Parts: sequence; C-alpha cells; structure tokens
Amino acid sequence: MRVLIDHRLGGVVGDPRPRHPEKSHRPDNPIQRKPGWIRVKAPSHPVYHETRALLHAHQLHTVCEEAACPNIGECWSVRHATMMIMGDTCTRACSFCNVRTGQPGPLDADEPARVAAAVARLGLRHVVITSVDRDDLDDGGAAHFAAVIACLRAAAPATTIEVLTPDFLRKGEAWRVVARARPDVFNHNLETTPRLYPAIRPGARYYQSLRLLDRVKGENPAIFTKSGLMLGLGESRAEVSQVMDDLRIAGVDFLTLGQYLQPTVKHAAVERFVPPEEFAEYAALARARGFALVAASPLTRSSYHADADFAALVAARAAQSAA
Repeated sequence: MRVLIDHRLGGVVGDPRPRHPEKSHRPDNPIQRKPGWIRVKAPSHPVYHETRALLHAHQLHTVCEEAACPNIGECWSVRHATMMIMGDTCTRACSFCNVRTGQPGPLDADEPARVAAAVARLGLRHVVITSVDRDDLDDGGAAHFAAVIACLRAAAPATTIEVLTPDFLRKGEAWRVVARARPDVFNHNLETTPRLYPAIRPGARYYQSLRLLDRVKGENPAIFTKSGLMLGLGESRAEVSQVMDDLRIAGVDFLTLGQYLQPTVKHAAVERFVPPEEFAEYAALARARGFALVAASPLTRSSYHADADFAALVAARAAQSAA
C-alpha cells in the first residue's frame, strides 16, 4: 500500500520502482491550483486509520490509495473502501491514471478469500471491487472477478456487490464469466468522449467499452449497469451529451460525472475546472435522458457513496415497476 506520491517523478517516496516509466519522456504539465470547491482535508479520523490497518493486514490493494482518490479520508472514515484486485500494476498506460504501469505478477489465488474476509470484518453493506487491466491474461482476469464474487457471497451474504471492470478488449466472451457471477452492479467507465480516447485512453476503444455495457445488460437485464465520465479534459458539452445518448441506448442505469484531477506533472493536464453549477446542469440533462440515477459533482468518483447510491437505484427501479 502506498500513499505518499512524488508528483514530479510519478513515483512513490521510498519505492525504487518507477510508477509510470512510460510517461518519463513526456514534457511536464504544471499542476494547477485547485479551486476552493474541490479541496479536501487530510485524513485524520481514527476510523480512517483503523480501516487502513485492516486492509494492510489482509495485504489488499485499494484504488483509493493507488489512484490517489481525493475522497479517501471521508470514505475510509466510515469504513468504505474500493478493493483493487489482481495486483497494483496495470498493463495499460492511460494518461489520466495514477495506478502503476508495468508487467504485473501472477495472480494471487488467495486474494478472493482475503477480500471477502476484509469485507466481512468491515461490515460493509455494499462493496465495490475493481482491478487493474490485465491484458497479459487470456481472460483479462474475468475468472478472478468471479472467484472474488463467489467468496463474498459465502463470507458476507448480506453485502451487495458492485464490480468496476476492465473492458476485456480482445478477450472474446470473457466478460460473460463476470456477468454470470451475478454482481448486483456491473460498472465500466467510458471515462471520456470518443475524440479524446487516443490521448487519454490510448489502449482502449470507445465502442468496445460501450458494447461491453450493452452486452451485460442484454445478458442479464436485472443487473444494474453503470458508467462514468471525467470532465475537464477538453470535452465539449455536445460531446458529453452524445455520450449520454450512447449510454442510454446501451441501457445503462446509472451515470457518474466528476472532475478530472491531474495526479502528477507527467499526466494529462486539466484543461479546466468545471464549476458545481455546471455539474448540476449536466445532471439535469442526464436525468432528462432517462438514467435511473445520476451522480454529478466535482468530487464524484465511481464508487463515491456507492452504498447509498445502490439503495437509490433499487428504489428507482421499484418506482418504475410500480408506475
């Protein structure tokens, strides 16, 4: 587990491995001063430290730490953590992401049981399981996701499960393994608009990600599907609106919109800080398109308030059925 990031080199203080070797040749993008509406306090709550200690004791990674999430203090202070499985090293090199890039190690067969034990100890009502991209694996890690879901069902049967998966690009029907494990929510983030993919998600394909969400909904309409976008990367309002339309055509239930924050000087630059009132306007546009739930604010992230959002999704579906 690592928290202290060297924002110039893209590494971790005290860790000899470069975190982003593929970005070392890039020119520096100075990190802009954040506006008042996006600043957060350093973690200090005692429960935050308890949560951190428990996760470390189970030798687990979280996207909260690895991706330098600004909400870590708030979430861990109420024992909410997003587990990141299959190691801490990603095979992709997205220009927005702070997760380490490189050649991952072998899968840890004991990890699903450790994740389930930690979730049970934390007493979570709802848990989010994400992962690094594992393009080195024949199934992209789909069977490992399914194993984690199975262990969670056994160890914490009252806990609802949300997965935030890779795109399973060039992995055939591997995504079905995850869908057939029946998570309560299947999330895959589009992240940005199609025009920006070559610069922001060079290893991904927009229509592959969109088709994944469409296929999961077709496989099992009872699973809630979810996706998210980062704003502030240079996208236009018309482009965001088009992505919303694409997601609704794919039957996606839940949309999240948050502000992109630049992790280091070697990452993509923030083009602008989107003010809260503009997020509110986007939320209104999304609701008008028929999403069952929308979360939109500068600090919104995929798993931010995920437990309360899941309850809201269930209520929204019940209201639709009653109508």
